[in-house]
Amino acid sequence: MDTLSEILNKLRKEGYTVDFNLKQSYLGNHDDSYKLMHDEFVIDKVYRFEGMSDPDDEATVYAISSPRYNIKGVLVNGAGIYTDDVANEMLEALRIVKR
Repeated sequence: MDTLSEILNKLRKEGYTVDFNLKQSYLGNHDDSYKLMHDEFVIDKVYRFEGMSDPDDEATVYAISSPRYNIKGVLVNGAGIYTDDVANEMLEALRIVKR
């Protein structure tokens, strides 16, 4: 599998059904009915996509689960997570060391 849509479809079939958004100090879904703090989720898988000629075409897909809330979802981020609006704890939680 090498396209973003194929990976997202595969993850949905594996139960990663919540679409997360990166907020300043938590991960939330579209209506903020879920608010996961940096210590309330784990990153199960990471998929990186690089643009052939344009760095702006880069994207990272995070497969995220929260044993505390018994939910699984995805966070799709384009061109890297570097913003002053995001708390350091969230940035650190999203830095992955390949297991």
